[in-house]
Amino acid sequence: MKLNADLQERVVVFTEDLPWRDSPMAGVQRRMLERDGEEVARATSLVRYAPSSYFSAHTHGGGEEFLVLDGIFSDEQGDYKPGTYVRNPVNSSHTPHSKDGCTILVKLRQMEPQDQQRVVISTTQAKWLPGEVPGLQVMPLHTYQTEQVDLMKLAAGTNFPSSEYGGGEEIFILEGVLKDEQGVYPKRTWLRNPPGYIHTLSSDEDCLIYRKIGHLI
Repeated sequence: MKLNADLQERVVVFTEDLPWRDSPMAGVQRRMLERDGEEVARATSLVRYAPSSYFSAHTHGGGEEFLVLDGIFSDEQGDYKPGTYVRNPVNSSHTPHSKDGCTILVKLRQMEPQDQQRVVISTTQAKWLPGEVPGLQVMPLHTYQTEQVDLMKLAAGTNFPSSEYGGGEEIFILEGVLKDEQGVYPKRTWLRNPPGYIHTLSSDEDCLIYRKIGHLI
């Protein structure tokens, strides 16, 4: 399967408009945002676990990165509450499940093999840092080579200066509404901007986003 697989193309997905599609495991459904491959694939998805559902034990040959959006996601290493950011490195294994149900944003097979740091961050407790413009706060989550992952919080009326990212940019809106010259992006919109794309971000209301840059080269 190829879905939004050309990393040189700009993509905007209003995920709330997508159907939930069954995975091979009962009770686990997905909204596919990008995919290159079949069941083993380079992929970005929203994944929803029904209460008491699970995925069988498996190894992440290209690593796994996820952010818990609601509910509690679990595996052998712990329980991950809403707002928890996790990176499981290349060739790590686990058996994920959810007792009461949850939804996660998950990225598969998108890590460098040398990046072997496991990361677990509660973003509801981690420290916010001042951004480069008034009204902007940043929470660093992970950096490796050109890849940089953050949460960004824009206060109402914040304008982020025009930026060009040579390694591309990916954004997922967690709260509020984000804007740029191309449109308006409500909660749970996913954007992927290719290397060299330039835009100016702003928000008329408080807005929280997941942003990843430098990983599309």
